[in-house]
Amino acid sequence: MKFPYKVNICYIINEKGEVLLQKKRRGFGEGNWNGPGGKIEPGETPEEATIREIKEETDLTVRNLEKMAELEFIFPDESSNNYCHVFISTDFEGDPKDMGEGELQWFKKEDVPLDKMWDDDKYWLMDVLNGKHINKRFYFNNQGRVIKHINL
Repeated sequence: MKFPYKVNICYIINEKGEVLLQKKRRGFGEGNWNGPGGKIEPGETPEEATIREIKEETDLTVRNLEKMAELEFIFPDESSNNYCHVFISTDFEGDPKDMGEGELQWFKKEDVPLDKMWDDDKYWLMDVLNGKHINKRFYFNNQGRVIKHINL
């Protein structure tokens, strides 16, 4: 399986148990709510890339990342395939600021807008937010809908 992109997502959880989501302003996934994150650059570890991306996108400094999931996303156009490292952090400094990537909002776990996120999120995100570790592969159609998913 080829993965042109290795990416990361981080779900930051505050002291009230709320999760920070970002509504993507442009590019791949535009209009979807998601955890902030992005591409892993050559020479970076997934953790280093996550810390950098969170700072660039939210102005928050995160520490003590806990890896919760590894996800493979397979698209009809193989050039969009990506391998995603998913982290949670409850240890952060600062107040979230929209740095140009998209609107930021805190959500109670029960109010996470799964219907306004990537289609795969409904199959795994709540488990991760509740402390379960996940390793899955998702196959998407041209409309961005999951047509198959398997545990790895």
